[in-house]
Amino acid sequence: MEDTLSITDAAIWLPALAILFLLFVSAFFSGSETALTAANRAKLHGMEGEGSARALHLKEDSERLIGGILLGNNLANILATSLATALFTTLLGENGVAAATLIMTALVLIFAEVLPKTYAIINPERMAAFVVRVTLRIFGVPTDPEAQIMAHEEIAEAITLHASEGTVEKDDRDRLLAALDLKLRTVEEIMIHRRNIEMIDAELPPEQILDTCLRSPHTRIPVFRGEPENIVGVIHAKDLLRAVDKLIRGEGGLSALANFDVMDVVMEPWFVPDATTLDDQMRAFLHRHSHFALVVDEYGALQGLVTLEDILEEIVGDITDETDVEVEGIERFADGTVLVEGTMSIRDLNRATDWSLPDEEANTIAGLVIHEAQTIPTTGQVFSFGGFRIEVVERERNRLHKLRIRPL
Repeated sequence: MEDTLSITDAAIWLPALAILFLLFVSAFFSGSETALTAANRAKLHGMEGEGSARALHLKEDSERLIGGILLGNNLANILATSLATALFTTLLGENGVAAATLIMTALVLIFAEVLPKTYAIINPERMAAFVVRVTLRIFGVPTDPEAQIMAHEEIAEAITLHASEGTVEKDDRDRLLAALDLKLRTVEEIMIHRRNIEMIDAELPPEQILDTCLRSPHTRIPVFRGEPENIVGVIHAKDLLRAVDKLIRGEGGLSALANFDVMDVVMEPWFVPDATTLDDQMRAFLHRHSHFALVVDEYGALQGLVTLEDILEEIVGDITDETDVEVEGIERFADGTVLVEGTMSIRDLNRATDWSLPDEEANTIAGLVIHEAQTIPTTGQVFSFGGFRIEVVERERNRLHKLRIRPL
């Protein structure tokens, strides 16, 4: 009697468990079809991990993808319905066919179609990557953890994808990506180093201050007192000329310059932290109606200066006018080698050559070489890293002045 009961129980529960499993498989295939069809290629392109990469590959082969999913889905539904019919016929006799039809229709419609497809429509990329990862794990293929991406990363990956397909020009790609990168980069990366800042000593005679301003290509010049670190103001060329003109006209003649005090016309200096993002700094420039700021580190020591023009140049490239001093750029050779200044930024070189030199640890080419070498190289030393060969051509004291670079 007990043996008969156990056999009867097994005849009921085993098919029931098989039906639930097949409904789950059907839901998996239904959601997979919707997710892989609706997933955005650009978002999949930007997501890290084996799952997203395979999902992108499957999406590009849509005919095989849909055919395979429909085949698996139909097999699961047919098997589940057949088992349900057999089970309910055993339990209810001739009425079991009608009961199985009604119950399986409701279960398949709700749990194997509507719910998984609704979720897949809401989160297509996430589910597409999940589906592929699960499939890979079933067959013993290791996968990377899912990566969460932000909106600006999605846009960046969309731009990169379309650029690789030729639908976006390189210059447009560079400008768009540079605009997006403003949130990720700091003023420290683009500032003019304090060594290269032109300054005026507040203790100089008025004639020399006026002469320095007239000769300078800059309209705004920091003013220091005692030592260059002690910035006491910023003088604007127009303010200086107005003050000198008023003094000469009011007191009669050039001799009135002896009474000129540069501190009467300087603006209060604006100091910003070197960790400020370019996006925040540009907004601050626009809010304050100012285009000039001095950069300091966490200890308040002067590091350099940054202007609104410097930030805009990160997007559109160099902006020059008739007063700018022309700086030597990239010298190209027939074998693909380039000769550059050590102070040239890695970003500018990558943009000009379409290379991918790493810029995580350094801002300039010289800084990158020093970081990799862990010392200051001598003239003639050659380094190979990141797929490039870099030779130190000229060194001035502790500065790497000229570098020759060639992709390997």
